[in-house]
Amino acid sequence: MNIQQAKDYIKDSVRIYLKKDELGEYRIPLPSQRPIFLLGAPGIGKTAIMEQIASELGIALVSYSMTHHTRQSALGLPYIVEKEYEGESFSVSEYTMSEIIASVYETMEKSGIREGILFLDEINCVSETLSPSMLQFLQYKTFGRHRVPEGWIIVTAGNPPEYNRSVREFDVVTLDRLKILEVEEDYPTWKRYAAEKGVHPAVQSFLELKKEFFYHIETTVKGRLYVTARGWEDLSRILLLYEEEGLTVDETLVGQYIRSPQIVKEFAAYYDLYCKYRKDYHVDEILKGNIDEKTAEKAGQAPFDERLALTGMLVDVTINDMRECMAQADYLKELIRILQPVKEAGDPPKDAVGLAYQQTKKKMESLKNAGALDEREQRKFKKILRFLERTGGFASFDDIRELFDEQTDALKKHVAHTGTQTENVFGFIADAFDQGNEMLILVTELTASRDAARYIASFGCPSYTEYNKQLMIYQRSGKIADKIAALGDLTL
Repeated sequence: MNIQQAKDYIKDSVRIYLKKDELGEYRIPLPSQRPIFLLGAPGIGKTAIMEQIASELGIALVSYSMTHHTRQSALGLPYIVEKEYEGESFSVSEYTMSEIIASVYETMEKSGIREGILFLDEINCVSETLSPSMLQFLQYKTFGRHRVPEGWIIVTAGNPPEYNRSVREFDVVTLDRLKILEVEEDYPTWKRYAAEKGVHPAVQSFLELKKEFFYHIETTVKGRLYVTARGWEDLSRILLLYEEEGLTVDETLVGQYIRSPQIVKEFAAYYDLYCKYRKDYHVDEILKGNIDEKTAEKAGQAPFDERLALTGMLVDVTINDMRECMAQADYLKELIRILQPVKEAGDPPKDAVGLAYQQTKKKMESLKNAGALDEREQRKFKKILRFLERTGGFASFDDIRELFDEQTDALKKHVAHTGTQTENVFGFIADAFDQGNEMLILVTELTASRDAARYIASFGCPSYTEYNKQLMIYQRSGKIADKIAALGDLTL
């Protein structure tokens, strides 16, 4: 299965394991809950999907890499206690609580969230001294004398032997107590993830041309060469920052993330061309609607990889702007909900604003301590806290409403700008490529992007609607999942 299928399966399993009866007892008790064992090559996103699952289910997450643990840290340290049996006193070895189990209790205490996932990575690569205890844990959910608390689901992961020399095979008794999911690298799944994460368009368009380079592991006389999904995503982040600072991207930089000389050379050469295309085609002018006939004609006659790179640039800017609009809209909608009690409390609003600030901060810290707060949600919370900090000294709620209306007006201007820019992109693609593959790519990518679909459903996009119908994407996509619910009026 691919990583998306594995995520869906694990998410469903966790929901089932956390299901309770009418007395509040778990339908499947902890001893009978089989740990999930995710077996797959390194760097395909096993850890990432655990963070997504915890965030989407609103539960906690504690992650550990078992290769970092000794027998003592996993089981706890031994100490001597005196016990009496049948009138005789004996010295008996006991153990302090396992560092791993202790982390689960600490997470519950800090976050206030009682249910979660204990994710143990690289479990089939533990040291020889820890291996028997690891097998005992998988069977009985205990380290030493301490058991994982109820409400905590055990998910584990490991690499196949061909990727790691340290792998130890489990015996049949242990395997029979696990739910084993074998995951393979899958470019189409990662492509959807990359679009949602805003992975650099040069990376996306390069891999669209060279899908065989998405995941590559090779053993040579000079050692093992490897390229993983994690490497491409990390490279994307550094490319974006280098471009912000005006720094030069070269093979040395690319080679720090992509560990294959051949692929490094090919991507570095492609990236240079990508930057050249961005200048030659005056992408900024296209976005402004200044469509030059010569530029459109040149694009229409360009080789396939050049057309794909140009289309990728325009799609990336369009989706990123739509994503920013939806992030701001989500923030304002949540802020309306938080400010409603402040409005009802009357003037002066200081105490009500202070209470809202404390409640919001507590909720953010709880989710953060639980490992269930993704980057986007964290930014939303921080913006709300900044707004409440600014308004804490306001004399009346009318002043708060004025600041809120300013931010709503800014969103409306951003939406209008994005709408105009999107129409300009459609206009250029139509002039340069008519209704060829480039138009299909544009419409398909907007349909597939969650934020773009939400933006279009909320604010509209005439050209998208027109070309969507002409290209029959509605039949393929189910009308953008039946038109995601529109935002509603952003007023207080």
